[in-house]
Amino acid sequence: MIIFGTKGYLYQLAIVTLVCGRCGNPAAHTLRKRVTKFTLFFVPLFPVSTKYLTQCTFCGAEQKVTAQEAERLRTQGSVTG
Repeated sequence: MIIFGTKGYLYQLAIVTLVCGRCGNPAAHTLRKRVTKFTLFFVPLFPVSTKYLTQCTFCGAEQKVTAQEAERLRTQGSVTG
């Protein structure tokens, strides 16, 4: 029997101050990278998908961003990890 599947990993890249598109408040947003990896016998082998998103710390709204936009925000924000 072969056991395979996926596992998700979430990395916090930076914290930046932006105006939220949902609540309209200028608040801190966490820039996160979500990576889904293929696993074989519970060992992560290679990434299947990578997504970048920002989350408002005031209202909790999440917004997807492109890799280029994430890199721009990461250089402008404070790096935490």
